[in-house]
Amino acid sequence: MNLELFLARRLYGTRKGGHRISRPAVAIAQWGVAVGTVVMFVSICIIVGFKHRIRDKVIGFGGHMQVMSYESQYKGEVPVMATPELLEELMAVEGVRRAQPLVIKPGMVVSNDEYEGIALKGVGSGYDLSFIKDNIVAGELPLFGDNEPSNAVALSKGMADKLKLSVGDKVNLYFLQQGIKARRLSVAAIYETHLTELDNLLAITDIYTVRRLNGWRGDEATSIELFIDDYERLEPVSVSLNDVVLRHNEKGDMLYAQTIEELYPSLFSWLSVLDQTVWLILILVLFIAGFTMVSGLLILILEKSSFIGLLKAAGAHDASIGKVFLYYACFVIGKGIVIGNIIAVVLCLVQQYFGVVSLDPSMYYMDCVPIEFSWLLVPMNVGMFVLSVLMLIVPSMFISRIEPTKAIKFE
Repeated sequence: MNLELFLARRLYGTRKGGHRISRPAVAIAQWGVAVGTVVMFVSICIIVGFKHRIRDKVIGFGGHMQVMSYESQYKGEVPVMATPELLEELMAVEGVRRAQPLVIKPGMVVSNDEYEGIALKGVGSGYDLSFIKDNIVAGELPLFGDNEPSNAVALSKGMADKLKLSVGDKVNLYFLQQGIKARRLSVAAIYETHLTELDNLLAITDIYTVRRLNGWRGDEATSIELFIDDYERLEPVSVSLNDVVLRHNEKGDMLYAQTIEELYPSLFSWLSVLDQTVWLILILVLFIAGFTMVSGLLILILEKSSFIGLLKAAGAHDASIGKVFLYYACFVIGKGIVIGNIIAVVLCLVQQYFGVVSLDPSMYYMDCVPIEFSWLLVPMNVGMFVLSVLMLIVPSMFISRIEPTKAIKFE
């Protein structure tokens, strides 16, 4: 039988007996741990949700990786030959689940005496538009084909509002290429992802129309977007992809591949800063929770000095008595963490399903606080418990300074 554990259970089970100071001190310590757990739990869910939501939006616009013509960096609009053979080779790379060509043409959209610069993005029948479909606020995306014009375009809500356009309106697009080329298209759908920089730039139509504007043939594309199965494997998949690109360059093709992180370095650098924020929050909350536990344990030890004196008089060692109070602290910390987790889960679920806390989309790229449960929550709980207990080892050594004769005499 573990005597120290037995005594700790007895102390913890009778803590409501009306002791003078220790009862509120222990309650404060327990709720301090609970509040700290709530803060850490909710902070991780928000930060992970925010990172992944922004990342997924950027990937929805441009894929995980892109293959482009090397000459396009200094010659402008130089196409990639997106032949079926090249697409098959790219799809054969382990981890790649989709390869889709697209054509982009910069230009200007004019309507109601208003004008905006745009990048007209042409997509084909095999292009995955699920990301845009999930963010449609008005109208419906048409079926964009490879071999005939759709005469339709999808605009962002921000662009439509600036140009005073709605679904069904006609809009004029102008492009500079050996003179001025113009197209008159109908607004078929309006989308809003809240990623303002890209929303207010991209307009989507069929790939046939944009190829005609560029004077390109059937297999020519601005780039080939690649989507992978697991974002965590972005780097190894990128290495394998570059091997394919190098083989084609040896044949005379001038291609290069970039990951989404290389295409938008400032955005992903900003997102990586959030990881440091998580650690800062964890350290601060752990310090606060640990301080309340240390205070509560010291108060409990002082109040139980007569009990400690009796144990010492009965022959108990300081280490054994210290274990009693550490076990007691484990009960307090464990219950605090459980309470904190329950409160945090409820708060996160309410936010996830009802979006109670809203955000300004122009600043945060989304209209409500995002929540995503992460596997990091498990080591967070374990780490908080272990570190909180370790912080209590030093104050438990105070027991060695209590003399049995004085403690019993004082009582």
